[in-house]
Amino acid sequence: MKLLTKFNIILLVVFGMGGLVISLVVRAFLIQNARREVFQEADLMMASARSVRQYTSSDVGPLLRHSAVRGHRFLAETIPFFAATTTFNSLRRQYPAYTYREAALNPTNLADRADDWQTDIIEYLRNHPDEKRLSGERETALGPSMYVATPITAEQPCLECHGRPAEAPHALVAAYGSANGFGWQAGSIIGAEIVSVPMTVPLRKAREGFHLLLAYLAATLIATMIVLDLGVYFIVLRPLKLVSDAADRVSKGETNNAPLPVRGGDEIATLTAAFNRMQLSLAKALKMLE
Repeated sequence: MKLLTKFNIILLVVFGMGGLVISLVVRAFLIQNARREVFQEADLMMASARSVRQYTSSDVGPLLRHSAVRGHRFLAETIPFFAATTTFNSLRRQYPAYTYREAALNPTNLADRADDWQTDIIEYLRNHPDEKRLSGERETALGPSMYVATPITAEQPCLECHGRPAEAPHALVAAYGSANGFGWQAGSIIGAEIVSVPMTVPLRKAREGFHLLLAYLAATLIATMIVLDLGVYFIVLRPLKLVSDAADRVSKGETNNAPLPVRGGDEIATLTAAFNRMQLSLAKALKMLE
């Protein structure tokens, strides 16, 4: 096996191991960065929904309830849950993979009843009241999605409508009936605010970045090997070949060869100078023997 081949094998092993470590580290970083981006989107969505809830509760709700009392009818628009969900549903027309729900186990409006996976989240939050935030990943029809959930706790004002059916506003009972949405207890977790953000785009960007990195690493390896091979050939192998050819001629009896050129002060130059001295000494010794 030639020296250049051995050198290339060593270079491939070193670069391969280094590239593998770098690839694993960068891939983990890109995936983590994609998840962090999704979390930021989820936090932004949740903050936006809470702003709508707060505005509805403090400004819009009182005005609508006053009109509802005069008209003896119940307006769902007075409920912060309804306002936040309806507002977000308008956004979903352009971004169908994004979801926001204020799901409950026993809601007044059956449209707010939790799905199976949302029920599991609510039950977990009920069993772990110290956890104020739960996140995870799940597969959907549109690809992987990350969810962030926070518990919804029944406050004392909520019991005016969700305590006993006999004490609830007549307009509310007339609109939704008395079978659902009652019996809440103050301080208990009755549902969860759940935001789902698709991970398809961030993960695709992470994969594209990772593949681009692999392409750059491969291109760098090839360019480095070419440059180093040229350097090894002209700096090491070519001078060694000159010395080897000269030694071969001397071994065949040619003692009057011109001295090899010595360039620089490195080890190759030292070897060439030593060979020139050996060749000169050998020529003198042969003349003395003659």
